[in-house]
Amino acid sequence: HKKDELALMLQRRSSRKPLAGLAVDHSIASRHYQHRAIRRVADTFEREQHRKALVVMATGAGKTRTVIALVDLLLRANWCKRVLFLADRVALVNQAVGAFKAHLPDAAPVNLVTEKATEGRVYVSTYPTMMGLINGAATGARRFGIGHFDLIVVDEAHRSIYQKYRAIFSYFDALLVGLTATPKDEIDRNTYSLFGLESGVPTDAYGLDEAITEGCLVPPRAISVPLQFQRQGIRYDALSDDEKEQWDALDWNDGDGVAPDEVSAEAMNQWLFNTDTVDKVLAVLMERGHKVAGGDRIGKTIVFAKNQAHARFIAERFDANYPQYRGQWARTITFKTDYAQSLIDDFSQKDKAPHIAISVDMLDTGIDVPEVVNLVFFKIVRSRTKFWQMLGRGTRLCPDLYGPGQHKRDFFVFDFCQNLEFFSQNLEGSAGALAEPLSQKLFKARLELVGVLDARLEAGGALEGAAPSFALTEAAIRSDTAGLLQRTVAGMLLDNFVVRPQRRHVEAWAQPGAWKRPSTEQLVEIAAHLSNLPSSVQGDDEDAKRFDLLMLSVQLCSLRAEPGLARLQVRVQQLANALLELHSVPAVKTELLLIDAVAGDEWWQDVTLPMLEQARRRLRGLIKLIEKSSRKVIYTDFEDALGDAAEIELPLVASAVDFERFRSKARVFLRAHQDRLALHKLRRNQPLTAGDLQELEALLHEAGGTEDALARARTLHTSLPAFVRSLVGLDRAAAAEAFAHLVASGTASASQLQFIDEIVQHLTEHGAMPAERLYASPFTDIHTQGPNGVFDAANVEQLFVALQGLELQQAVA
Repeated sequence: HKKDELALMLQRRSSRKPLAGLAVDHSIASRHYQHRAIRRVADTFEREQHRKALVVMATGAGKTRTVIALVDLLLRANWCKRVLFLADRVALVNQAVGAFKAHLPDAAPVNLVTEKATEGRVYVSTYPTMMGLINGAATGARRFGIGHFDLIVVDEAHRSIYQKYRAIFSYFDALLVGLTATPKDEIDRNTYSLFGLESGVPTDAYGLDEAITEGCLVPPRAISVPLQFQRQGIRYDALSDDEKEQWDALDWNDGDGVAPDEVSAEAMNQWLFNTDTVDKVLAVLMERGHKVAGGDRIGKTIVFAKNQAHARFIAERFDANYPQYRGQWARTITFKTDYAQSLIDDFSQKDKAPHIAISVDMLDTGIDVPEVVNLVFFKIVRSRTKFWQMLGRGTRLCPDLYGPGQHKRDFFVFDFCQNLEFFSQNLEGSAGALAEPLSQKLFKARLELVGVLDARLEAGGALEGAAPSFALTEAAIRSDTAGLLQRTVAGMLLDNFVVRPQRRHVEAWAQPGAWKRPSTEQLVEIAAHLSNLPSSVQGDDEDAKRFDLLMLSVQLCSLRAEPGLARLQVRVQQLANALLELHSVPAVKTELLLIDAVAGDEWWQDVTLPMLEQARRRLRGLIKLIEKSSRKVIYTDFEDALGDAAEIELPLVASAVDFERFRSKARVFLRAHQDRLALHKLRRNQPLTAGDLQELEALLHEAGGTEDALARARTLHTSLPAFVRSLVGLDRAAAAEAFAHLVASGTASASQLQFIDEIVQHLTEHGAMPAERLYASPFTDIHTQGPNGVFDAANVEQLFVALQGLELQQAVA
């Protein structure tokens, strides 16, 4: 079987066409950044020594469209027979399948989440689904061999590719492309290493400011709205007399607690929900948010809520305040929502309810709804990566959103939790890197414990000497810990493709004798190769496992005499105190004496490893009961205070927004001064003198342009005259004259005349046009093959020469 796959791979590679000789299908990808990304990835693949590529793209800048164009290029060049597109959520899989069906239907896209036995050329799957198919979990036979795919595309490449998932990329022999909207300097260095790249240097990067400046995305209008309770919490002394009575009457802590003097801001929307706070947030949205349908309906909006209860409460308050839209306009869309995908599909339709999606994590990233024009941050975010991903939900272009010719120009960000102030100061925030799974942390902690106890033995510590069989000694703890590690390794099944590459290590350390006295180097090797592998020996009580990890940390700190012991002691005592509150539960009552001792300070004086281990073993099964005594949810209706809203400038988009404002002002100013000689000559496509260039620069300064703005204009348009002509356009007569020779014979067809007229119209409005624009609408509306379907080869070449001549005229100027 493997020989057959190898023969197929060699056959495919021998029949590849050079990528450099193929043009990108312009009906699929017509943006500058897409061409650039595609070309850089293609160049990387043509260098056989590097078969991996990472593309960092501004959130909302069309990652999927770029991939579709790249896939089309590789399929037509015989570089790929089958492609695998991986995403981390079912919603993103469905979205990608829809995009492939719309733009590349001949690829026969297959949704492996729902169509596991279907054949096609492009397969789209979640990571867990692909893991199961490789392992043959459902049928007993593997669905895909190592050579089944020639290209693997990893969506959201900054996540989900660590730990067990990255084994997918080791299993398949395929070209690899990673996509992410995370800024290139914030991607974890392990992501770069997976793609064989230097840290911070992706294959291609397209920044948010570039995308906004070039008109590929719309900028945010970030509005910070201060709410007193959200920022300062609720103080009893600041309440009115009637509100104090309500405060005193509340059932604090299940009725047997004392009313607090204040509730912190952190508790807001965690366990205390205040009606007036939510009502004020909704009022700001409904009054100040972007409206559509002639101003009669709030535009598509995403509200980022703190948790499921918070999201549900927001929906309830919306229904109470706007009963005419009850149950339709505002809906919660979370991982706990029934038929969540159906609601997302409805939300994605321009005129269909819901119009307000109240989300907890589910719509933070990846969802592509161009109609979104309002974002409401009703929770604190401290991960820079996640914040910009969330902001990206509003950046998509949406033509004719407010009516014919009235396109989406920006979107509102209403922030009630000081996120804008936090990120506008260029603070570091959270790195957002994935943490190790709990089971891996436990495995490593137990390895450390074995190593520390072995060192004590070699030093002649407490392990020496025989101990009574009934005593819990350090020797017994060491033996039990090593035994558990050995059983965990023995439970790593070699049939699993994630485990199989580590077969040598698994077979070696699955033997009980191997654990008699492993060296430090061997323990490090075990941690590196085995700690992250799945095992059939896994407990299912997460609370107990978390308590195990806490107590293992306590044991290691105690043995090493580390200062962190005091902090860990407090955490254990807090859990013990929480268990004391459940004294009436029979299981807790049995261990009440031990719990009471652990909760106090005396037990911790000269505490020993056996004491800690005994407490861990006897209390681990009780920790899950603490949740039942969690703080009761409280609903209040105190009057909140709404401060003055302020617009905040965000560093990543401020320069782009400023330049866009300058561009708009310059367009108005220059069109009002078209009688100036330099402008007249530029619009007539006549050569410019040095004096004309100085006059154009002076005009831009008069329009409010700074040196930075003019430098950016030169970068974007190659020269100032090119930038000016993009604002004022080309004189229609001059544009028509450039193409008159193509229709001068008088025998031009109606399609040819219409084609030339569309070109002239574009040049009149925009001043220039790249040749690839001829392969997009409205030209493909005249003929699907663009100019090749309307003119013969010689006239197509003349068409390109005429367009190039206009560009060269600008370069000369």
